Amino acid sequence: MFKQKNILMLLIGCCLGVLVSTAGSVLADKEAEQAVSLPFEELRTFTEIFGRIKQDYVESVDDKELLENAIRGMLVGLDPHSSYLDAEEYKELKVGTTGRFGGLGIQVTMEDGFVKVISPIDDTPAQRAGMQSGDLIIKLDEQPVKGMTLTNAVKIMRGEVGSEIVLTVVRKGKNAPFKVTLVRDIIKVKSVRSRTLEEGFGYLRISSFQSPTGKAVEEAVNSLKKENGGELKGMVLDLRNNPGGVLNGAVSVSDAFLNSGKIVYTEGRIKDAKMDFNATPGDLLDGAPIVILINAGSASASEIVAGALQDHKRAIIMGSKSFGKGSVQTIMPTGNGGAVKMTTARYFTPSGRSIQATGIEPDIELERLKLETLEATNFKPIKEADLSRHLSNGNGKNEEKETKKEAEKNEKDEDVKGVDMRDYPLKEALNLLKGIAILR
Repeated sequence: MFKQKNILMLLIGCCLGVLVSTAGSVLADKEAEQAVSLPFEELRTFTEIFGRIKQDYVESVDDKELLENAIRGMLVGLDPHSSYLDAEEYKELKVGTTGRFGGLGIQVTMEDGFVKVISPIDDTPAQRAGMQSGDLIIKLDEQPVKGMTLTNAVKIMRGEVGSEIVLTVVRKGKNAPFKVTLVRDIIKVKSVRSRTLEEGFGYLRISSFQSPTGKAVEEAVNSLKKENGGELKGMVLDLRNNPGGVLNGAVSVSDAFLNSGKIVYTEGRIKDAKMDFNATPGDLLDGAPIVILINAGSASASEIVAGALQDHKRAIIMGSKSFGKGSVQTIMPTGNGGAVKMTTARYFTPSGRSIQATGIEPDIELERLKLETLEATNFKPIKEADLSRHLSNGNGKNEEKETKKEAEKNEKDEDVKGVDMRDYPLKEALNLLKGIAILR
């Protein structure tokens, strides 16, 4: 940090025509692995352009604004996840991590100058309006997104609870942009939900990773085991549209289903960016099979969990390829009350895979399908029971009543089993678990 401050002082000094000699202190920094050579030629060009703007631009520009824009440009040019936050933006960021705030409920990033949806958050205006992973937002109300910073776009999307905002969206497969009207609401991020799908088979949904997520998962699994006689035959772990979150949350969830071995490790240029995370003894499911559901909206911490359990052969990954965010960002507060959010490391799965820009490949890939109930027909197929003088079944039961009862049972199948029959991936995951249970 001392070294970075010195460089910044020199940069500002050159811009203002004052030479500040700091090269000696940089070279004297014993903790530096090598001396930092300053690009004096490029700094001279920077100073020249700064002077031209101050002298020739059509309007007078404040020095602070120019330098802040230069800092933003340095960071934005690195990657989509690095940025500079002024004091107000830093405050907004901290508000967004509390788990309760006013907004739309979408995790976003910047791509080609537009806001790209990573995933909608469960039970929020964005999810209810049908926003999807991969959607590009090109207008906020009537204001074009092109040219905005991500922090400015997020600031516009947040607002007074109950107020409306119109998003103009471009979606793959749609011939033209379309508008979506959303009403801002209090966003309460509940990261873990669970229920029993069928007797002995549990369902665990993690919508984001927070510091307490590991504890919440432990409580949810214990509750499911209690509901099912103390043991589960298998579990579906749903990480679809989970944009990630806190690294420690992902580590604790992975650890909950592993007895030993590496979970994830990170590598970067500085010493603090190199970390290893290992599992501790104790598997909440005692080896019962796990199917993890992922899709294009599963990012970052979600990919850590999926990658760790996939590498250890502890879970079967089902769905579509994940988002592919394999980088770690560090928030570094600055002296002016703001902060720098900078990518400082890449993370790797236990086998050494970097999923940056490639994502997690599912073991079983599922196409995006829509299940529909066919329209009812007046024609009923003829069965044995419809034939005149048909034989009785010999067990003394009324076949007609039994057939009717079975039909009613099938109609209520969704309510009885706890499975939304329109959720094709979830239905397939449950079928796979049942097959594994039979084999075992």
